[in-house]
Amino acid sequence: MLFFFHRLSRPQLLIIAAAIILTVALIDWRVELNASFGFLYLFPMLIAGSCLPRWQLALLGGLCTFLAERFAPFPWDPAAGVPRDVFMFASYFGTGLFAFESARNRRLSEQHVREVEQESDLRRDAEQQLQALIESSPAAILTVDSSGRILMANQAAHLLLGFEPGTLCGEPIREFVPTLARVPFADESTPRFRTAMQCSGRSREGNDFMADVWFSTYKTSAGPRLAAMLVDSSETLRDAEESSFHHLIAASRLAVGAVSHEIRNVCGAISVVYENLSRRGELKGNEDFCALGSLVEGLGKIATLELRQSAGSDDLASVDLDSVLGELRIVTAPDLRDSGILMRWHVPQGLPRVWGERHNLLQVLLNLTRNSQRAMQDQEVKELRVSACVENGRVVVRVRDTGRGVSNPERLFLPFQEGAESTGLGLYLSRALVRSFRGDLRYEPGPPGCCFALELMPSTAAGEEEGA
Repeated sequence: MLFFFHRLSRPQLLIIAAAIILTVALIDWRVELNASFGFLYLFPMLIAGSCLPRWQLALLGGLCTFLAERFAPFPWDPAAGVPRDVFMFASYFGTGLFAFESARNRRLSEQHVREVEQESDLRRDAEQQLQALIESSPAAILTVDSSGRILMANQAAHLLLGFEPGTLCGEPIREFVPTLARVPFADESTPRFRTAMQCSGRSREGNDFMADVWFSTYKTSAGPRLAAMLVDSSETLRDAEESSFHHLIAASRLAVGAVSHEIRNVCGAISVVYENLSRRGELKGNEDFCALGSLVEGLGKIATLELRQSAGSDDLASVDLDSVLGELRIVTAPDLRDSGILMRWHVPQGLPRVWGERHNLLQVLLNLTRNSQRAMQDQEVKELRVSACVENGRVVVRVRDTGRGVSNPERLFLPFQEGAESTGLGLYLSRALVRSFRGDLRYEPGPPGCCFALELMPSTAAGEEEGA
């Protein structure tokens, strides 16, 4: 009944309560029975209690008490009437207060439910917007639990790691980004992390990539969690390395151009001396002839000068060859794969650290792989093999391809080769750089294709030589 009356407006409720009061009063007045119908006033008090304040309920309770006593068949005397009136007023007013509090609590509950529903709608909208932002993000976003397994991953993460949509959850993160698996966040007492780093990763198909990673740890009721955002930076690294090598080639070309200018000056002097000798007709013991011999000797020295780094050996340091070869694989793998070249790696773990300069060493290896890639463009069998080992106290890295081979091996390391790509300085500069590391770059004949061997000195051996 209260639920039914709750649906009515305040004027309608007051009209119904007044009608019931009048009806009860009329019945109590007209019906000649030795019984009072005053208990029926409880019903209008329930109805009025849902829409009147407390003081009005007290007035209405007093009115109902007066009507019940006025039309009651019992005589009124102070000894019996006063207690009876007090009890009747208390029952009427108490019933009204009960209805008042019930209605107020119902209104508060409804308001609270509306607020909860509004908050739920807002939270749902925020979650949908966040989910849409995560799914549409070009960056790979994922969360990891304390056991190292992926809990959530967006579409970009599935694409980066080589999974079909919706199949990445539950996979161990150490299989793809080992560095994230080593973040110490599984312990509740471990402080939270919020940082960025660059690390290597591997997709499901075995393709390596370099990634910029932003990650943070947080705690939930189910345990600590790690959230990470990964951006594939392999293309950026590849472009940077190639650009650096092109700049190195351009700068070295200027240096070689200056040497060529000096050679032209000497040749001009030779021409003058030659003209003098031609006019005099005497050779033996002639000063001009002797000068010609000196000039020719000077020309030979200038023409055979090796390119040296402007910086001395102070720039050299101990280099982790494993990480350099790993970066080489990341930089070259996409282009080789697009060219249909099968890349085979035979690089054992735990190679000794070598003496050199990390950036220039990577440039030398990059130049060798690029040369092999161009040499295999028209070949049916396209295979590039990179191997490393320790031979005679040196670390040797070999780059072997199945290209068309080398017709004139004796001219490989001369500058400005005819038919070479770009300036023809790549191998000339590469060997000069390696020799500045106290190593060497040589060509190893043997069909099919060609093989270049990069000899590097272990950093421990270099340190012993310096100490000796």
